[in-house]
Amino acid sequence: MVKLISAGATDIGLLRNNNEDAYLVMPEAGLFAISDGMGGAAAGEIASRYFIETAQAVFRSRASSFSETNHELARKVFRCSNERIFEHTAQYPDDEGMGCTGDLLVFDGDRYVIGHVGDSRIYLLRDGILRQLTKDHSLVQRLVDSGTLMPEEAKHHPRKNIILQALGIDPSVSFDILEGAGFSHDIFLLCTDGLTDMVADSAIQEILLSSISIQHKVKELIAAAIAAGGRDNVTVILCEVNIDQDSADSSIKQDGNHAD
Repeated sequence: MVKLISAGATDIGLLRNNNEDAYLVMPEAGLFAISDGMGGAAAGEIASRYFIETAQAVFRSRASSFSETNHELARKVFRCSNERIFEHTAQYPDDEGMGCTGDLLVFDGDRYVIGHVGDSRIYLLRDGILRQLTKDHSLVQRLVDSGTLMPEEAKHHPRKNIILQALGIDPSVSFDILEGAGFSHDIFLLCTDGLTDMVADSAIQEILLSSISIQHKVKELIAAAIAAGGRDNVTVILCEVNIDQDSADSSIKQDGNHAD
């Protein structure tokens, strides 16, 4: 038996006039999703909402039909939400250029599937160590991958917010699908860059390792981003996995990924 303990919250931050982030916490469906809108005015809010609404609708259909796997459903979320954004901008040309990041985490028993595009992130805290599962689809990440830029330099690079892949950029959206097995006491973190731009991974890990509840950890992470300047909207979801010992003993730890 797998039990998911989760919480999520969002904050407008200290400098923005509106919140373009959106998120979804559905532990009863094993589904968690987060999105950071872009495009200015209200357009970013619309794009991120489309992603969240699509994720909710697609995975609700899973309850009545088991013909599609979580991999297939995750792909459907990205493709359908991308189509919806392009349909919107065709109808409302003033919103052209709007888009959003997209991250979702869905469980089937102790197995999980992750879908990812953009520079919002999903992390995993396991055995006291925090590691980033997703890779940013950004200019600075490409420079780091090519060896042109050191990871330490990327954190403060003036072009660090230039995204190369996102929903709403290209009609044939490219995204990553990852999969793996969850284990008891794993904590998954989904967050927008309003957290990771303001709070170091080491500080995030320290909060996640504290003995406070999941709900309070979410509040502490957002408070840390606000205390550091709160330059952007900040959204955080935490999901802790609890598996009975019999299930845990029969599992094999493994993680894999591929790009769609």
